[in-house]
Amino acid sequence: MHSNLWIFIWRRKLSFLLVASGLVLLGLWTWAILIDTSAAAQPSAGLSSSERQQPQQSTGYQQVHIIQKLIEQANRVLRAERLKDNAVEKSPSPVQRLGNVRFLRPTQAKKGPLPMSESFLFEQERLKILEQQQRQRNAGMEELNANAEDERMLTSAERQTQYEHELQRMGVPVVAGIGPDGPRAPAERLVHLDLKGAPPKLSFLKQLLPVLRALGATGLLIEYEDMFPYSGVLQPLAAHNAYKEDELRDFLECAALHGLSVMPLVQTFGHMEYVLKLSGFEQLRELAESPQSICPSQPQSMALLEQVLTQVIELHSQCLGQATPASEVPVAPIRFTHIHIGCDEVQRMGECNSCRQRLRSELFLSHVVSMAHFIRRQWPQLGVVIWDDQLRSMSLSELQHSQVGSYVEPMVWVYASDIYRYIQPQLWDTYAKVFPSAWTASAFKGAFGESLLVPPLQHHLENNIRWLAVIAKEGGRFSKGLRGLALTGWQRYDHFAVLCELLPVGIPSLMTSLSTVSKGYFSTNPRDNELLRVLQCVFQPDSRRSGRPWLELHPNAHHSQLFAVCNYPGHLVFKYALRLYDKLAEIGLYLQQTRDQSAWLSDYNVRHNFSSPLRVRELTGRTPMLIEELRAMAREAQQLLWEVYDEYTVTEFVEQHIYPTIEALQRQLARAEMLLQRRTWPQRPLPLPLKVQEDMGLVTHQQQPQ
Repeated sequence: MHSNLWIFIWRRKLSFLLVASGLVLLGLWTWAILIDTSAAAQPSAGLSSSERQQPQQSTGYQQVHIIQKLIEQANRVLRAERLKDNAVEKSPSPVQRLGNVRFLRPTQAKKGPLPMSESFLFEQERLKILEQQQRQRNAGMEELNANAEDERMLTSAERQTQYEHELQRMGVPVVAGIGPDGPRAPAERLVHLDLKGAPPKLSFLKQLLPVLRALGATGLLIEYEDMFPYSGVLQPLAAHNAYKEDELRDFLECAALHGLSVMPLVQTFGHMEYVLKLSGFEQLRELAESPQSICPSQPQSMALLEQVLTQVIELHSQCLGQATPASEVPVAPIRFTHIHIGCDEVQRMGECNSCRQRLRSELFLSHVVSMAHFIRRQWPQLGVVIWDDQLRSMSLSELQHSQVGSYVEPMVWVYASDIYRYIQPQLWDTYAKVFPSAWTASAFKGAFGESLLVPPLQHHLENNIRWLAVIAKEGGRFSKGLRGLALTGWQRYDHFAVLCELLPVGIPSLMTSLSTVSKGYFSTNPRDNELLRVLQCVFQPDSRRSGRPWLELHPNAHHSQLFAVCNYPGHLVFKYALRLYDKLAEIGLYLQQTRDQSAWLSDYNVRHNFSSPLRVRELTGRTPMLIEELRAMAREAQQLLWEVYDEYTVTEFVEQHIYPTIEALQRQLARAEMLLQRRTWPQRPLPLPLKVQEDMGLVTHQQQPQ
């Protein structure tokens, strides 16, 4: 009897398992219904609708998750049983034993596959769960769409508040009225290339052109100074490493291919050092001891300036296709509509015997009008631009009487954050009454320190954003509006000054400011801001996941970490400059501590040759290693800068930034070596050296009169 029962159970084991699984599933459904009923019966009058809905959704999700897991487990059991049955059928032994019972497996036809109803017993339940999950996802999408619709329905003031809050998180300066709903971008965005004394290779500048164009630049403001290939009687004005005429033509045509206009800048009053420093031109100075300004009262001055302008304009006109028939016309002519004649910071004016007879304002305005008249007579299609700083102190009547507004357009330049401190509303009103239109100028480097290594990006960005607000406010005063903004990047403060920030080191500042003024505001959305794409950054951080913005600027930082992981022309030089800046700061602090703050290697110890050898060795232990590190960085600078500059600029950079620190470390070693030579020391008190007495005018007790 028992044997037959076991045989029956063994043959129907699959059916018994299915029945047991169904009973368990039925019990679980019953338990879930009871819990929902009891939860719904509880009082919830004190809760809001969202608070009541949240636990119900959480409980329902947990129940669905448990049931889905049970169904998956049941399906795994069914598959395991089928595999086991197939393995048993393939076994060669037909005899099975169970305890003391011996029986034979009955012979029967080979089992076929399970019926569809048994293989997918829980398919309907699984489909119901999937449908419920899909409904939940649809509900979530509807909620997101509703939130997006709410954002679109925000007022302009609310959107501006959110935008300014995001700017503050990123460290980007906030300027009232500048945002996605603010004024339009300036029509013209010029990038200033200051070539005097540190000319980048034109191959590097060519790589930069498509980047500038992609970020919104419309033209170049090129200041040649002594890098222009002057010829004939003007050949001495060109530096020994000046550009060749054919390579300069090729560069100008490349700029045309990228859709960039060109505005050459030729100084014609102040900043004439590159001409007046030379033998044979010194007689044209305003003052004999200063080559800064040319004397406008000498006829030879006007003749020289006309020759300079003619050579520069003719070269650009030939590229434009407006030269003589014998000249070659390029395939893609450049847009050459204006020439800039400088006239800023004329520090020595009206001081020679001839110029003293006239007022400074009259002297300046007549010279500017004469230069502009010459240009307009020879090339009537060209507009003339000058810097505005010499006009700021002049009255409205002086400007109108000179008729300067009919000849030139001023370029108003301020590089500080408070633009109205230098250009008050009254001055804007005066300019608008004299000039039909004007230009403006900001800075992306070379404005916050004569010898800086890395430009302060945040300060330059704030300057450019504030100019956007000023252009929007003051442009309506002019009958023809404000033409645009020039982003200046000075390489030297004047011809005799040392280098300030190199162009590759200033590229992150340039690109950040250029993309901002081209859009009319700084875009906080990384997908909408062109910086990440154009600069080829290797990562695009998502602030919603990391909790940190994709760009972080700080008042005391020179850069953002973003630019250290981007790939753009000059990025290796930028990264090198950051490492050099940190190394020089580290060594500077080390020298200050050992010389000014220590008690054994100070100037007093050196003057009296009186110190502890043990302490001196301890203080100077790192010095030889630091010297070797700087020498290695000097060799690295030669390799990296060679891609951008010629050997003269490379050696000047190394001599200016690295060699002085090596000298200071070597002086420290020499002082230490002198202190270490001594083996005996005098008794105290130590006498005051005679030179110190004389320099300070002191009288010791022994020298006092009896």
